[in-house]
This record gives sequence, structure tokens and C-alpha cells, in this order.
Amino acid sequence: MDRAVNENSPSSDHTSGAASEPWTVRRILDWTTAHLAKHGSDSPRLDTEVLLAHARNCERIRLYTNYEDVVTEQERALMRQLVQRRANSEPVAYLVGKREFFGLDFQVDKNVLVPRPDTETLVMELVDEAQKLTAPFILDLCTGSGCIAISAAANCQNAKFLATDISEPALAIAQKNAAANELSNQVEFRLSDCFDQIAPGTLFDLIVSNPPYIRDAEIEQLEKDVRQHEPRLALA
Repeated sequence: MDRAVNENSPSSDHTSGAASEPWTVRRILDWTTAHLAKHGSDSPRLDTEVLLAHARNCERIRLYTNYEDVVTEQERALMRQLVQRRANSEPVAYLVGKREFFGLDFQVDKNVLVPRPDTETLVMELVDEAQKLTAPFILDLCTGSGCIAISAAANCQNAKFLATDISEPALAIAQKNAAANELSNQVEFRLSDCFDQIAPGTLFDLIVSNPPYIRDAEIEQLEKDVRQHEPRLALA
């Protein structure tokens, strides 16, 4: 970051013209929101809240119930690292290691796409169809973090899922997410390029997928945080 950020950021014990003013939760929220807005974030306040809550190991609501608390030096140091990385367009979900999706928390890292709110519409439609069936067997191709299969399983206790992906690291994340949400008994994960490792003649009641669909030529047109940090294997 630039010199002004190093000197005036929340990791410092002073700011120009305000050396005696402590770094409270309120002050850090305001400063960081302005800083991230300057660096191109389209949701600077939300980003700031999520990062500061992570640095303080608290729920976001606690930031406002403890608005005038002085943030510790250790918390400020961590916050500064997070803000610097976010200012360089790294997705917030990767910085904190998780993303909420369909009411559940999902672990994410650079090996999986960050679950998108738009994908929740797909899950809603899948759940609607699955609930019409007695004991559906559902295939989720290109599962990534497992957010589609796991979210649907949480809302369809009578369903069984097979979720596949070509990426071993992605499947490792998906398996952790199923275990964390106590749904490993409903969702089986398998390393497979689409149908390659599925026995011929296997019958599924429903098949769902959110596969890579971006053309290589379009990658450079994506948002900076997507094209520079999210896995290309999952994009194109």
C-alpha cells in the first residue's frame, strides 16, 4: 500500500492531525470503508464489516454493539493485512475462509469458486423438484465447494446426492463442507470429469450443474477479483 496507508492505517497508533484519537471500532469501520471504496470495492462497508469481524473473532452485529471499543494492536495488525489484500482485489471470502450460502457456511479457498447469490435460485428450483419425489437420487456435476448439493441436501432429508468434480483440491473442500454441515451421509463425492467415473446405466432422478461457462477470450473482461484470484479451471 502507499505511504499514507502505512502511516495512517488502523495498524498505526497515530494519524496525521489526530495522534491522540484511539482506533475504535467506529473509526476503523469509517476509515477502511473509505479506503476500500477508493480501491474499487463495490461493497466497501460490507467488506469492512466482514473483515473486522473476522479480525476481532466476533459476529458482525457485535461491531455495532461495541462501536466505541478500542481495537487491540493484534487485531489492528491482522486487519491491516486483510485490508491490503482486499485492496489488491482478493475476494473477501478467501480472506476469511468462508462464505454464507443458502443459510449455511461454506469453507472456501483459491481452489473453488466463491458461491454466488444467483446460484441460490438454482438450489431453490432443485429443492422444489426434489421434494416432489419420494427418495430422489441426484447428480451434481462440477460441484466445486459442494454448495449446491449440500444446500439441497439440507432441505431434502430424503434425497441422496452424488457430487463430482475434476479437481481433487475442490473435492477436499466440498467433503469438509459436507462434514461441517453434518450431511456427509447424504452426499457422496467422486473425482470425475463429468460422467467419466460414473458407471454406464446409472440412473438419476435429477441432474444439476453449474459448470465452467466463460470463454477463454472473455476472462479478461471479468471483474478483477474473479479473473486474478478465482480458479480458471472452474471458470472456463
